[in-house]
Amino acid sequence: MARLHLHPESHLVSRIGWLRAAVLGANDGIVSTASLIVGVAAASAAVSEVLIAGIAGLVAGAMSMAAGEYVSVSSQSDTERADLARESAELASQPEFERAELARIYVGRGVEPELAQQVAEQLMAKDALAAHARDELGISDITTARPVQAALTSAATFAAGAALPLSMVLLMPPSALVLGVSAASLVFLALLGAAGAQAGGADIGKATLRVTFWGALAMAATAGIGTLVGTVV
Repeated sequence: MARLHLHPESHLVSRIGWLRAAVLGANDGIVSTASLIVGVAAASAAVSEVLIAGIAGLVAGAMSMAAGEYVSVSSQSDTERADLARESAELASQPEFERAELARIYVGRGVEPELAQQVAEQLMAKDALAAHARDELGISDITTARPVQAALTSAATFAAGAALPLSMVLLMPPSALVLGVSAASLVFLALLGAAGAQAGGADIGKATLRVTFWGALAMAATAGIGTLVGTVV
């Protein structure tokens, strides 16, 4: 037991909930706002019009992210609660079947049948619903849906991400907006990818390449559309 205390664990899976929402919000904030700015600027719009479009995109996007995350994660939470209620009823009506079911799960993972039966009995004696939630349904404290946390995190990080390309509009001359905002936004995306990978213990190079590639593709598409619309008008 003493040796266990000398080997502290440092797993990062507990960050999945808020980290996913944070990276999604910030990435969407940078990409969507930068794409909007680049598209409007490519249509030869005035700087004031570009700013208005960018601010409107920031506000609308943050509210949309909050609402979307809350609704989607609430749906997950509702499903989890329904499954737990169903499992609780099954435990009350047919405990022996549920105990055998739990034991089969452990056997499938490589535990000897007799030992699996003992483990199932002991875990169910302590907290039957928690044991089935974790091992049968895959629900744990780490993976439990948290709608409010996801909504607030996504909205805040979207606004923060959107503010970065928007600030470039104020710092760059009008003639350099398309290229300047695009380049700066790719740098922001690369930093976001690296930070998210660092926080989650993932491969930094792969994450950075992934977010910059899709961000560049989105901005190139909107710049092309903006140029086409500006030429036609």
